[in-house]
Amino acid sequence: MALVPCQVLRVAILLSYCSILCNYKAIEMPSHQTYGGSWKFLTFIDLVIQAVFFGICVLTDLSSLLTRGSGNQEQERQLRKLISLRDWMLAVLAFPVGVFVVAVFWIIYAYDREMIYPKLLDNFIPGWLNHGMHTTVLPFILIEMRTSHHAYPSRSSGLAAICTFSVGYILWVCWVHHVTGMWVYPFLEHIGPGARIIFFGSTTILMNFLYLLGEVLNSYIWDTQRRTPAPEPQPHILQDAQGCLSRCVECTKTCLPS
Repeated sequence: MALVPCQVLRVAILLSYCSILCNYKAIEMPSHQTYGGSWKFLTFIDLVIQAVFFGICVLTDLSSLLTRGSGNQEQERQLRKLISLRDWMLAVLAFPVGVFVVAVFWIIYAYDREMIYPKLLDNFIPGWLNHGMHTTVLPFILIEMRTSHHAYPSRSSGLAAICTFSVGYILWVCWVHHVTGMWVYPFLEHIGPGARIIFFGSTTILMNFLYLLGEVLNSYIWDTQRRTPAPEPQPHILQDAQGCLSRCVECTKTCLPS
């Protein structure tokens, strides 16, 4: 039995994302006042995705609790739709985008933080908030994947959806540059057009790989659990129990008057 029920974990994670989003939006940074605001950053979009996803998880838990034993077919049908939406969102958005943000941010940060997260931002964003946006996303989504089984969509439709999201975001970044004359991420200023095309193509391929990774990981976790046999009672335990029972019977015979 889990130390903390998964329903409680989901509520706690949802509240943490709401706190992170509120604190992030409260920061008065120059980039928030320019064209596109916070929505031009994939980190912010990912935070919204994660918050919406865990909100759907909590709503699913509440609906499941309310419809349990009711026998109402319409409510059960709506619950199945909600579960399908939850599973689709984890497969197509929450897992691949969340892992992408964490992995790419910290790889570029380790190479040269000025390319992705200049030191100037330390004056606006505290360290705990930075980790809330770029670190805790990964363990949170892994906890969700480990505690609940999620049915993935067909591979073709899933890959098509994540490709649509990736290309859509790339076009959005290019449009922001077209309007403002500045790239959303500083390192894009320092590479040529050919390198940008390669980078954008590589990010789309990486997103597809992360979708497949999530599918494999989900199958591995739950297939392993299904194959794990239930523990059988040990012979010596049964023998000890039988011996104890025999001694109790003998004591009862001795103590009772003949």
